[in-house]
Amino acid sequence: MSAADYLESVRDRDWEQLESGTLRIAMISLGWWTREQAIPAVDDSKFCETTVLVSRSREKASAAADEIPTVDAALTYEEFTDGEATDEYDAVYVCTPNALHLPYAEAAAEHGKAVLCEKPMESTRERAERLVEATEEVPLMVAYRMQTDPQVRRMRELIAEGAIGEPVAVHGSMSQRMLETVSGDPDQWRLDPDLVGYGASVMDLGIYPLNTARFVLDADPVSATAQMRSADEAFRDVPDQHAAFTVRFDDGTQAACTASQHAAYTGHFRVVGTDGELALEPTFLGQSEQTLTLHRDGRRLAIGDDRRDVTKDEMTEEFDYFADRVLREAPIRPDGDHALVDMRALEAIYDAAETGSTVSV
Repeated sequence: MSAADYLESVRDRDWEQLESGTLRIAMISLGWWTREQAIPAVDDSKFCETTVLVSRSREKASAAADEIPTVDAALTYEEFTDGEATDEYDAVYVCTPNALHLPYAEAAAEHGKAVLCEKPMESTRERAERLVEATEEVPLMVAYRMQTDPQVRRMRELIAEGAIGEPVAVHGSMSQRMLETVSGDPDQWRLDPDLVGYGASVMDLGIYPLNTARFVLDADPVSATAQMRSADEAFRDVPDQHAAFTVRFDDGTQAACTASQHAAYTGHFRVVGTDGELALEPTFLGQSEQTLTLHRDGRRLAIGDDRRDVTKDEMTEEFDYFADRVLREAPIRPDGDHALVDMRALEAIYDAAETGSTVSV
C-alpha cells in the first residue's frame, strides 16, 4: 500500500473489539470541561452513558441531572466518598482540580470502580504515586485523549514503519489565553499552586506535546531543560505564564516544546526524521481543520479532518476505548505507570527551569 493509500484508508477505531455493552459513568466534578466536553462526548459514545453526577453542591448536581435522561443519582462529594449510589455506576471520570484527583480516585477504588482520571494525574509526583498505589486493584486509565485520536495513532504507525526514516526531532506547542477561554477569575485553581501543582502552563498544556511525543515515538524522556517566566499579576504565584522546554528521549530523539496560558489560541506537533517529516496541525486545541501531513522525497501527502468538534470526538473515542477495555477486562493504556513517567518529567522540567541546569527524569 502506498503512503497516499494508507493515509486515505485511516481506520477510526483500530482498537475496537467490543460488540456491545454499556459502561455506566459517574462524573466527578461538574466544571466547564465536564459539562461542555465530557458529558456530550459520552452522550455521543457507543459503549458509555452518564448515570451519576457528583458536585460540591447537591443543587448543582440535581440541576445538571435534570438535563440528562440517563442520570440516576446526583450526589455531593461527601455522599460519593461515603459510598452512596454505588449500584448506579461502574466507573468514574475524575475531572477535579489536579490536587483533588487522589481522594476521589481512592474512594472509587474502595468502591471497586474503574477510574478514568484526567491529566496530569495529580499535582505532584509523590501524590501521583499514591494514586497509582491506591488504584492497584481496579482498572486505571489516565485521560490522554490524543492517544485515541485516529490521526495521532496513524502518526505512531507511520513512524514505526519508517515513513520518515529515523526520528530526530519533535517540535510541539500549545497556547491559549486562559483568562479569556477558560475562566476570567484570577483566583481560579489553575493559578493556585496548592491545587494545580508545579505550575500553570506546562502542567496544563505542555503535557500535551510531551505525552504525544512519547506515544508516537514509543519512547520515554531521560532528561529535560527549561526556561519559564510569569509577567502578569494574575500569574504571580506560578512560574510559567510562558514556558519553553526541551526533552531528550531514550531513543535519542530530542523535543523542543513551548506552552503558554497567555498567548494566541494555537497548537502544532511535528516529528522530523532522517528521510521526511510528519506534521499534525493545528492540534491539541480541537480546531476542526486539523490535518495530518507527510513530507518526503519532495512530495506532500495530506489527510484532512472533517470532524466539526474535534475535542468532543477525541473525548468520545477516549471514553469508548476505556469502556472497551473495562468491559472486556483487557489491559488499558495509558495506565498509571505510563502517567507516572510524565509526572517525573514534569517535575524535572520545573526543576530545570528553577536551577538553569539539565535535570534527569
